[in-house]
Amino acid sequence: MKKSDRTARLAQSDIRAMTLACAQVNGINMSQGVCDTPVPPVVVQAAQEAMAQGQNIYSRFDGIAELRRAIAAKLAAYNRITADPETNITVSAGATGSFQATCMALLNPGDEVVLFEPFYAYHLQAILAVEAIPRSVPMRAPEWSWDRTELERAITSRTKAIVVNTPGNPSGKVFTRHELEQIAEIACRHDLLVMTDEIYEYFVFDGREHVSMASLPDMADRTITIGGYSKTFSITGWRIGYSVAEATWAKAIGAMSDVLYVCAPTPLQYGVAAGIRALGASFYADLAREHQQKRDRFCRALETAGLPPAVPQGAYYVLADVSRLPGQTSRECALYLLEKTRVAGVPGEAFFDGPQGSRYIRFCVAKTDEDLERASQSIERLSA
Repeated sequence: MKKSDRTARLAQSDIRAMTLACAQVNGINMSQGVCDTPVPPVVVQAAQEAMAQGQNIYSRFDGIAELRRAIAAKLAAYNRITADPETNITVSAGATGSFQATCMALLNPGDEVVLFEPFYAYHLQAILAVEAIPRSVPMRAPEWSWDRTELERAITSRTKAIVVNTPGNPSGKVFTRHELEQIAEIACRHDLLVMTDEIYEYFVFDGREHVSMASLPDMADRTITIGGYSKTFSITGWRIGYSVAEATWAKAIGAMSDVLYVCAPTPLQYGVAAGIRALGASFYADLAREHQQKRDRFCRALETAGLPPAVPQGAYYVLADVSRLPGQTSRECALYLLEKTRVAGVPGEAFFDGPQGSRYIRFCVAKTDEDLERASQSIERLSA
């Protein structure tokens, strides 16, 4: 028996591979974005209460009403997006699950999808899984700037969508309002849809602003906004994400999500809904400040070690230039680093089409202060 052709196209995740390698040496896992920081107590308490009260069966395929309403209120207040919780919002199995359901609902085999490089590896894999064709537009370190001409050149008669990840994984790129307006103009002119992954929307540093594509003029009806609370509430294992789309598209996305996942875990949806309602602006401001401090501490360590970082503008990852380390590929460099420091990062080839990925390793800084300090000190010893 042979595997399906689509399975053959999917590569094993370097993120998972380095996580396993790290576990074998009992190292510090800065490869997977598992988010080791504490969960807000109100979120846990509400989920526990929901379980105790018998909320343990399937929810509606697009999520419990309490969560959809809470998301709609958050979208209006924070993202400047108007969404009807009954027709525009689909709760699914994490933001990655929402992205996969979106790809399955809206893309056909042979459709082309534009990604900004470096890209999140799972975006690429989801596109390949539905037999669509990815086209990449390079961004350039350290600011991860991009050229409008190169974006125009990537669009053909077969292009269906553009993917925008802001704040970005792995780059930490925060797209400015002007950049999003440029993408919006191109999308409207070529009649393209835009899929945005905004899972790190609250992790924005140095006074920058998170802008949602769907809040721009003429973009609400051609944008699928994807978000979630895995990172914000440190509940990556709960798998609570959502998509926001025009009603016809939302219905199709919901049908695909139903086929793939049936529903997101019911009692955990109650926990997230309670967190959205209870936690105010100070929680999110503290979240950004704490992770900016984590970013700064680890970037200092990388500089000391002679592994210059592209200092991220948001999210909680750092891409570091490891070209001085032994190895022909960043995977070899990552394994060398793990052996010498017991700190695991993800090889840059996972995020790039071209050879430039071989010079980078991605590190996740969403660690406890104790683990981050141990990792930083271990990295700094490489300079000796």
